[in-house]
Amino acid sequence: MDTITVDTAQGQVRGRTDNGIASFLGVPYAEAPFGPHRFQAPTAPPRWSGTRDALEHGATVPKVGYRPPTSEILSEPVVPGEECLNVAVYSPDVAGSAPVFVWIHGGAFVNGSNAVPAYDGTAFARDGVVAVVINYRLGVDGFAQIEGAPANRGLLDQVAALEWVRDHIASYGGDPARVTVAGESAGAMSVGTLLSMPRAEGLFHRAVLQSGAGHHVISAETAGTVSAALASALGVPATVEGLGSVPVDALVDAQRTLSDRIATEASSGAWGEVALNMMAFEPCIDGDVVPALPYSRIADGAGADVELLLGTTSEEHAFFLVPAGIVPHITEDYLRTVLAGYRLDPSVLDTYRDRYPDASPGELMIAVMTDWFFRIPAVRVAEAHPAHVYEFTWRSPLFDGNLGACHALEIPFVFDVLGKPETARITGPNPPQAVADEMHRAWVDFVRDGDPGWAQYGSERTVKMFGTEPAVVNDPRPDTRTVWDGAR
Repeated sequence: MDTITVDTAQGQVRGRTDNGIASFLGVPYAEAPFGPHRFQAPTAPPRWSGTRDALEHGATVPKVGYRPPTSEILSEPVVPGEECLNVAVYSPDVAGSAPVFVWIHGGAFVNGSNAVPAYDGTAFARDGVVAVVINYRLGVDGFAQIEGAPANRGLLDQVAALEWVRDHIASYGGDPARVTVAGESAGAMSVGTLLSMPRAEGLFHRAVLQSGAGHHVISAETAGTVSAALASALGVPATVEGLGSVPVDALVDAQRTLSDRIATEASSGAWGEVALNMMAFEPCIDGDVVPALPYSRIADGAGADVELLLGTTSEEHAFFLVPAGIVPHITEDYLRTVLAGYRLDPSVLDTYRDRYPDASPGELMIAVMTDWFFRIPAVRVAEAHPAHVYEFTWRSPLFDGNLGACHALEIPFVFDVLGKPETARITGPNPPQAVADEMHRAWVDFVRDGDPGWAQYGSERTVKMFGTEPAVVNDPRPDTRTVWDGAR
């Protein structure tokens, strides 16, 4: 192993080099969020004397972990330790001044880390971009509403990481004046929220939103209901002192149990917006960190000077329904109930059936839920803010081909890591490298100069399709898009 040492404002940092790419892993951007820092806003970056090794991934934050079958599809490494607010940096030249790509991972705001193999930023560095992959607090620690604690601590962590990039990335060969923030799923929802947040203004110049946009936040009232239920189950008050007295592992277990309870009771109406998106711990509209619904802020001009690239996969929700074996059991009556929950007239089902005449009720539910959860929120942002829009269409052969172009499938293509064995758990064997070549190049081009290679969405509703037969299409699915007008 070859090493490289850089001088930074925090102190000397020793990383590793491989084929000309320097990586610095586990570099802290804030103090460990435990002890006196538990449930508090992130601190200023720590400093040290001597040389700090950054040769292996740093600690991951407390998280619930995935259950089967998701755990069989997605990698979820756990690295012990408390210094979990850290970044992984991949640089083409520490003496250079390259554009910067900051990645915010997904995981429904309760899982994920920068140690996930698919987030290896080597290919971005190979192509002249400094990649920075961040950790942020999840679940209760990041998003529960706690008396005596600032709201949306996970988002404050993301802001702190972006401030670290602004102040420190030049030491690693990055240009702080050319920063693109990107993410997938909860990471993309975070990016959409950051785009709307006054505290994040000026910290990035371009943004990429993959399978997430500006609709996924909950009200402060709902967040309070969730936190009160959590505290009640633990027999402590929903305060810094009360929840802080609970061991970390026990708090994570209680979080998991509460999420299971909410899923069971969703139809009761007791859990507000969480009954629809099933994310009990996510950003809330607190009036300060998150002033309002992010999409509404974007529509009113927030982040107007930030260039956008955003999109979805074709069958996002297959990821959540197919591996669990749910699809064959969906009835048309149940699907009509889902539509009513989404504030659509059940007759809208006829429009979906016209669009997908051979689909089963379960397959139609994948289409409907993909639109509500992912595609329509992306369309709304693209209607409100100039953006390049894409759709990932290549279908995984797994689960007898029924997994399709599902949620998270595009990530190893964007990062150009199809050679990593972990990616086969979602792509299946021999995924097409040509699709990764095209998609990764588009992301690099966007980070470098704001042009991924096709026209913005605009009045023509132009969408780039990434798959084995790449194409540019104007206004795909106008029928199933317009049924959501006024409802989503």
